[in-house]
Amino acid sequence: MLKIFRIVAFLEGLSFLLLLFVGVPVKYLMGNPVLVKALGMPHGLLFVGYVVLAVNLYVEFDWPKKKLGWALLASILPFGTFVFDRKYLAHPKG
Repeated sequence: MLKIFRIVAFLEGLSFLLLLFVGVPVKYLMGNPVLVKALGMPHGLLFVGYVVLAVNLYVEFDWPKKKLGWALLASILPFGTFVFDRKYLAHPKG
């Protein structure tokens, strides 16, 4: 399940960055909301999947609450999932 979480975390982070740095500027600078509409739903689903998987890993691997907190915070910060992956998942320490 950890491997699946890492894949979802990567995709969630990527979709967030695309939405934030491509979709939103195109919408507000060019008046074209197509990218926001196209990226919004997949990002939302990936976000929900990320949170559900993070909670499942918290239970399954007996993560400390602090680690779960960082995982959840990472889901709402640009580049957060990438930093969390590198710090806590690429070389798990606890």
